[in-house]
Amino acid sequence: MKHLVVGADPYGFQLKEAVKAHLLERGIQVDDIGAYTGEESRAYYEVAAEAADRVARGAAEGAVLVCGTGMGMAILANKFPGVYAAVCENRTAAERARSINNANVLTLGGFVTPPETAREIVDAWLTTAFTAGWEPPIQEFLHRSMGAIQALEQRAFGHRSCDGEGR
Repeated sequence: MKHLVVGADPYGFQLKEAVKAHLLERGIQVDDIGAYTGEESRAYYEVAAEAADRVARGAAEGAVLVCGTGMGMAILANKFPGVYAAVCENRTAAERARSINNANVLTLGGFVTPPETAREIVDAWLTTAFTAGWEPPIQEFLHRSMGAIQALEQRAFGHRSCDGEGR
């Protein structure tokens, strides 16, 4: 991914700043949608909705969102068609979120994730491809699963919002 949105509520502000710096060091284009200070009172659901909307519309390839636990951001982001948000607290979870679920939004917890661990999680999420490391029959299953998920989204949301890879 070369273009990401990053966002946080006040509880995730410091970790978002560390993640943003890491992404910029990696040469990734970053759109920071706030919070811009640790004192700003922007609610997690506002930030998550803005980021998820951008990902759903294709205005960004993905997003990294940070709140206290990452859970609130993930719950909200997953309400948008074509958005697959995953809370990841370690490298393995990030790898699996990408290789199995094709997660295009990563959520982290400012209360529970130190910056060094967040960098490892982000790197794993960025460098793991959908179906990576799985045997061909499982890869086929995962691709079929994305098609079934997209059909469910179409029923629920009333339109097709994703390309064939679940983005």
